[in-house]
Amino acid sequence: MPKQAKELKALQVKRLTQVGRHAVGGTPPGLSLNITKTGAKSWIFRVTIGASRRHIGLGSYPEVSLAEAREKALNLKREIRDGNDPVAERQAARAALALEQKHCTTFEEAFNSFYETKVQGELKNIKHIKQWRSSLTTYAFPVIGDKAVASITVEDVLAVIRPIWMTKNETASRVRQRIEAVLDWSKVMSLREGENPALWKGNLAKLLPSPNKVQKENRYPAVDLDEIADWFRILRHRDGMAARALEFLTLTASRSGEVRGALWDEMNLANGIWIIPAHRMKAGREHRVPLCSAAVELVTKLPRLIECPYVFPSPKNGQMSDMTISAVMRRVQAAEEKEGRRGFLDPRSRRPAVPHGLRSSFRDWTAERTNYPRDMAEMALAHKVGSDVERAYLRSDMIEKRRMMMEDWATFVEVDSRLRR
Repeated sequence: MPKQAKELKALQVKRLTQVGRHAVGGTPPGLSLNITKTGAKSWIFRVTIGASRRHIGLGSYPEVSLAEAREKALNLKREIRDGNDPVAERQAARAALALEQKHCTTFEEAFNSFYETKVQGELKNIKHIKQWRSSLTTYAFPVIGDKAVASITVEDVLAVIRPIWMTKNETASRVRQRIEAVLDWSKVMSLREGENPALWKGNLAKLLPSPNKVQKENRYPAVDLDEIADWFRILRHRDGMAARALEFLTLTASRSGEVRGALWDEMNLANGIWIIPAHRMKAGREHRVPLCSAAVELVTKLPRLIECPYVFPSPKNGQMSDMTISAVMRRVQAAEEKEGRRGFLDPRSRRPAVPHGLRSSFRDWTAERTNYPRDMAEMALAHKVGSDVERAYLRSDMIEKRRMMMEDWATFVEVDSRLRR
């Protein structure tokens, strides 16, 4: 017969400190206290189930006392005697719990985990990080936020993006991409199985119009080239910092966010250069803007407020909001309509022009009214030019040539002979 371990009392168990497994004897046999190098103590019950030797954990000590450990071991012994396998039952329970969690993890919960580990951990642009949450909060959560990621289907994704696919296609496309990323992550985390329902190629591409075609139709409404001088004259007669910001935006063909975030430290008025750092650019690389003489004069006349770094500050000396600049264009349009005129409508869509559309007006001017190279115009708009290899060898941003182009653009929008009145 195997040697029986000496039965230990509660005080003797308490005094055990040596690393290793200590048999405590008594009934039932096979119970021991395991002590790790860190001093942690836990109960182990060694028992034979069928032809297999199993080691079953019964909890940590002293949370589980010696008496409680013996009682637990005795109950397990009875279950095994009755033909049950407590180890297999525990494994099945854990598997069932994991399956339940899998089916209960909602899209919003999955996104929150993905957002913390991937979005915040990898993206550097604060604006893009915020856009991830705001876009899905606005469009996805109301539809699939409470739905388990395991059960999200193509129809669910369509229910999110189809209502805005034709009117806000760029936003809809980004929402789709972000849903796809969250669901890909969920699959890797074993929260769902099967194909990704937000996948574009071979999936949603068969059900929705191509983004390129939709966005071509839905581009930002621009001011007609034959009317832009009239529009610019009206703008210059409007008071306020937002009107000056919009005027500067027009002269530089820049994005609203770049202008609203412009800092005095970025301006070199002596050399007529505005250097926008990479972290404020959509493409994530530094952009040098040659300032025409009209733009330099505009900035020179602006008040420079103490302890305010912004060139075009808000009334509270912070960064101006995007809606503030848009409101100037809406007021110009409203004033025109009030006088019985149609205002400034995009020549293609017949919709009222918006600030971002002024970049399209500039691009149309370079293509239709000038001989400036396409690449030079694209550089002015801070777009990528050429292939990756071509960009690697292109060291110049043609800033002095672009300066001439921006001077000609300023002259074009300022020509009084084009006034309609």
